[in-house]
Amino acid sequence: MSYDVAALRKDFPILRQKVHGKRLVYLDNAATSQKPQAVIDRVTRFYEQENANVHRGVHLLSETATKEYESARARVARFINASPQETIFVRGTTEAINLVANTFVRARLRKGDEIVVTQMEHHSNIVPWQLLCEQVGAKLRVVPVDDNGDLDLAAYAAALGPKTRFVAVVHVSNALGTVNPVQRLVQEAHAKGIPILVDGAQAVPHMPVDVRALGCDFYAFSGHKMYGPTGVGVLYGKQEHLEAMPPWMGGGDMIRSVTFEKSTWNELPYKFEAGTPNIAGGIGLGAAVDYLQKVGLVAIAEHEHRVLEHATQQALTIPGLRIIGTAINKAGVLSFTLEGIHPHDIGSLVDRDGVAIRTGHHCAQPVMERFGVPATCRASLGLYNDTDDIDALIASLHGVVRMFA
Repeated sequence: MSYDVAALRKDFPILRQKVHGKRLVYLDNAATSQKPQAVIDRVTRFYEQENANVHRGVHLLSETATKEYESARARVARFINASPQETIFVRGTTEAINLVANTFVRARLRKGDEIVVTQMEHHSNIVPWQLLCEQVGAKLRVVPVDDNGDLDLAAYAAALGPKTRFVAVVHVSNALGTVNPVQRLVQEAHAKGIPILVDGAQAVPHMPVDVRALGCDFYAFSGHKMYGPTGVGVLYGKQEHLEAMPPWMGGGDMIRSVTFEKSTWNELPYKFEAGTPNIAGGIGLGAAVDYLQKVGLVAIAEHEHRVLEHATQQALTIPGLRIIGTAINKAGVLSFTLEGIHPHDIGSLVDRDGVAIRTGHHCAQPVMERFGVPATCRASLGLYNDTDDIDALIASLHGVVRMFA
């Protein structure tokens, strides 16, 4: 069956609207994706028909909410080839990384030890490790990227030294689109006995992800970037790690028993889910997973690759345009600058034509510093984007160039 973008677009009600009288061309999917009607309807149905707290009540609504919430967890787990016990619901990628930093890594980090990250990381995969290193007296080692935006694999191997206690790497760069060879990075870290976390926020919506095949110790992603609700995400962790880790937050649902003398902890995954969770968000995330699987991750990846190739070719027709990030293995991100024109001006002007892109440092300031720019424009693809969207962006950019000329 052919990939029918027109049919898919009809699943997203927000795409029917006009912006400044023009058709909305939404190219800011790396920041957040739009939501299909199936996800919107599922969240609405929860609040209209099923709303109750989970895991505590014996009445019908509570039992129904619990059943639907845990069913969503099981489907999300299968989506990444994990077990439900290894699938922790969190607020998003940021919380997942902070959880690992403050439980698993803190317990094994000492003064003089090292944590390895890469130059292309999102701030959420830099700052938690900086804070931890400052508190313990450890050091952050940074693996550079080359002029194409590819990770320096020789430098990565060299960075894995006797003091390395942990590695944290991004699967797909939100600022460059680079797809890192995660399986190789995991194997090299494990060969030296070093555990590794993968930030998968920009990977899960765009390609099949199998955490067992990757072999990573932890994998983190956010619901809102994969056509699900905001405020919910997932931390996958190998069960043996999660069993050994202490809780991060204390409160309801993560306990087995509480006395003033001692508390004991609930089984996985609930040990890391203190308090009332984002029930509607978890159920909505399950609906988003169902939707992605219906469309097909392989088909999505192939389609977005075709659209990215078209975008790259057309961008090169624009005078003064510089593409930031030209790795051979890229996901659907086109970051660029226009000579003599500030990215914020570009973003505001193309918005007048109904085109939504992101401008700024994209929470990846070290990447901007690496390429000698304060900011870039970023067009990032979703499953509903097509070459017509790209052509609208390119036409608008030509207009911007003419205006400033």
